[in-house]
Amino acid sequence: MKKNKKQKGGGLIKQLSASVRDYKTPSILTLFFIVGEVIIECFIPFITAKLVNNIKAGVGIGELLKTGLTLFVLAVLSLTCGGVAGFTCAKASSGFAKNLRHDVFSRIQTYTFSNIDKFSSSSLVTRLTTDITNIQMSYMMLIRIAIRSPLMFVFAIIMAYIMGGSLAFTFVIVVPVLIFGLIMIARFAMPAFRSVFRKYDKLNESIEENVRGMRVVKGFSREEYEKKKFYDAAENIRKDFVKAERIVALNNPLMQICLYFNMVFVLIVGAKLTIENKGALIDVGQISAMLTYGMQILMSLMMLSMIYVMLTMSAESAKRVCEVLSTVPEIVNPENPVTEVKNGDIVFSHAGFKYSKSAKRYAVKDINIEIKSGQTVGIIGGTGTGKSSLVQLIPRLYDVTEGDVFVGGVNVKDYDIATLRDSVAMVLQKNQLFSGTIKENIRWGDENATDEEIVAACKLAQADDFIRSFPDGYDTYIEQGGTNVSGGQKQRICIARALIKKPKILILDDSTSAVDTRTDARIREGFRNYIPQTTKIIIAQRISSVQDADMIIVLDGGAVVDIGTHGELVSRCDIYREVYEQQISGGDKDA
Repeated sequence: MKKNKKQKGGGLIKQLSASVRDYKTPSILTLFFIVGEVIIECFIPFITAKLVNNIKAGVGIGELLKTGLTLFVLAVLSLTCGGVAGFTCAKASSGFAKNLRHDVFSRIQTYTFSNIDKFSSSSLVTRLTTDITNIQMSYMMLIRIAIRSPLMFVFAIIMAYIMGGSLAFTFVIVVPVLIFGLIMIARFAMPAFRSVFRKYDKLNESIEENVRGMRVVKGFSREEYEKKKFYDAAENIRKDFVKAERIVALNNPLMQICLYFNMVFVLIVGAKLTIENKGALIDVGQISAMLTYGMQILMSLMMLSMIYVMLTMSAESAKRVCEVLSTVPEIVNPENPVTEVKNGDIVFSHAGFKYSKSAKRYAVKDINIEIKSGQTVGIIGGTGTGKSSLVQLIPRLYDVTEGDVFVGGVNVKDYDIATLRDSVAMVLQKNQLFSGTIKENIRWGDENATDEEIVAACKLAQADDFIRSFPDGYDTYIEQGGTNVSGGQKQRICIARALIKKPKILILDDSTSAVDTRTDARIREGFRNYIPQTTKIIIAQRISSVQDADMIIVLDGGAVVDIGTHGELVSRCDIYREVYEQQISGGDKDA
């Protein structure tokens, strides 16, 4: 068990150290200058003791100036080493954190939908911010303080025995007491620190939900409820931190007790030895040096305890960050991928899919459909019947659990993923716009699109008129999440973004639900006239959105109930006919 823990810890270190990369040089330089600083600082009390003894012996001014100049040079060298070490350490730790954030973010970009389902968005935000900041602080301590403190402890102990002889036995008493106390403090504080990071996820989740759902919160007058939920999450974190900090606060009084004990012991015993032996065994200079070395030894132990606390805190952060880095994308490129999609033909051959291997229920099962390039296909079905799950198999956002999906005559698993997804444009159920201008949002479909192409796509999506009504037109700034445009406007901008991609397959997942039927009809008419070669798949709740399609697929319970034209389905499919009759009789007045 211990071996497994060591291997796991070693794996974390190996995984994180890969992010140091181009900051290895400043990291090594930090270690070099820290060693120099420690050696010089340990020699300064030795020279100081010599200076004190020379003054007592009444040596000439020349000798005193020589010793004083030596001290000055050593102090400047120590200051220089410390300053350079601080600079290189800051550069190395901040660079390491930058690389680590980049690596984590890049890894997230490779995730499939099934990978993303394992992490909440608030948890990923915490890992990219708070957790990596903790790791950065630990790395800074490791390459600076974690090297300085043990070296200072060892060198100070050696110099204390050289200078103080038997007087240095004070550390035999003080050091074990301080070490034991610091270990116990850290041991009791750690459980509270570990629990904090999991609670950060809940806090961020509360903030994210509240900000995203602000209109809903205000619409239902739930401000007080949300404030209480946030307060409870913040209060839980506060309690854990207070508990931990109260324990860690004992570091200082423990340090003070050991420090003053050392001072009293050195002064009393040292003074007695000096008087009794008239400076033969130990003199004033040695006593002064012993006090300084005592301070260095105890401060080194104090710093080591801080490092232990910080490393234990960041160990939890390291596990959470490495969990993201270790998650392997479930969908990867084959060895020799196909890099061209010939056309928009789609074939589902006994395709089945469920969201996890342990799931008992299939989202879609035994799907057999053939769609020719350029056809318009409608998909109708109730909530939870597998409509979105089915179309997400086409660009490999999910992989089939069984059976196969073919695009352009090639199994989707044989394509280069980027090639396949570039040939498929999706306007998902949850439309997402990003901070930036309307023009910048539309160029997500094609970063090289000209202004003329953007306008043409917006006209096709029936978005041009309302965009031009804005004071800044296509340069209108979209707030985060598209909060300053209506649902229908957001949908049409997203459709334009998909069209600018010039896809071989266009999938609209209930993406015209927020526009009126007249605008919906114009959009579909534009599709027929301007992109006749593109395969168009339209998922809709309204029959009017799909009734002129070449083929309509009716889903129920994840299975295909019937396939046909509007007229055929009205005459023979009970589910389709029931929905149609409800809508034309007033169940959906827009239909």
